[in-house]
Amino acid sequence: MTTPDVTTLTPVPAADNAARLARFEAHVAAEEKVEARAWMPEAYRSTLIRQISQHAHSEIVGMLPEGNWITRAPTLRRKAVLMAKVQDEAGHGLYLYSAAETLGVSRAELIDQLLAGTAKYSSIFNYPTPTWADIGAIGWLVDGAAIMNQVALCRCSYGPYARAMVRICREESFHQRQGFEIMLTLSRGTAAQRAMAQDALNRWWWPSLMMFGPSDRDSVHSAQSMRWKIKRVSNDDLRQKFVDATVPQAQFLGLTVPDPDLRLDDVTGHHHFGDLPWHEFHEVLKGNGPCNRERLATRRAAHDEGAWVREAALAYSRKQQARQSRAS
Repeated sequence: MTTPDVTTLTPVPAADNAARLARFEAHVAAEEKVEARAWMPEAYRSTLIRQISQHAHSEIVGMLPEGNWITRAPTLRRKAVLMAKVQDEAGHGLYLYSAAETLGVSRAELIDQLLAGTAKYSSIFNYPTPTWADIGAIGWLVDGAAIMNQVALCRCSYGPYARAMVRICREESFHQRQGFEIMLTLSRGTAAQRAMAQDALNRWWWPSLMMFGPSDRDSVHSAQSMRWKIKRVSNDDLRQKFVDATVPQAQFLGLTVPDPDLRLDDVTGHHHFGDLPWHEFHEVLKGNGPCNRERLATRRAAHDEGAWVREAALAYSRKQQARQSRAS
């Protein structure tokens, strides 16, 4: 019996494959990085493609709720900062698509999956942003939750993904501070501005907690991803860490976390919080969120309208290659 080598796509005897798997497991257990040209189990490769592509899609779709506010931001400074942030998100998507390509999948294939609606992205970006305070809440809560997860990914066992995350985390920390500063300004403003900040917190709190994914007992992929050190911290542990860090920030802002069950456990030092609205989470994942259809429609339109740019870039690249060939 033979199995395919995912690197060379040639048959490998089962005994040799078992030996390779044992060496791979030992390599990962020793905290060594797995690089693009190294042998890896197909399940490891497919798990990474799924996770990295979902992450890349989330960065690209995540531009839409905030990009909607660039022309409506209250000051020129706010416009410039928000524009820089949205531009960063585009760059993050490019880093991540590049990391996924090292696993043998094309960027075009991944983007086609997104546009076809067969690929997932973070459910958080299917919620609307009706007020300026939503931009603050996204930066403070959504980017704060993302950092909580992504810092651990800097130690991911797959080298290209881990290295991409280092730069992404640096930029996301700026995004989180930008959001908190907006919320701080609003919470120190007029009664209407404070109410706007509280309303945004009310609407984004639970979706932000659900960003960490289902509970560990219900997570399909977590156990294997933890074993292979793709994932370093469990969903529930990350969620708890986020709540413990964010509740004091809300108190500093003078805002109330919309959870009547929230309390600090003096024994453990952790905050106890209420049950998450998982039905809502699953409905959004199924495509039934407030903005699922709008987000994909916008991405498809942007892709179609940008076709001429991609064609021009490819034509220019071919022209440059032809010149280099003639020169050599």
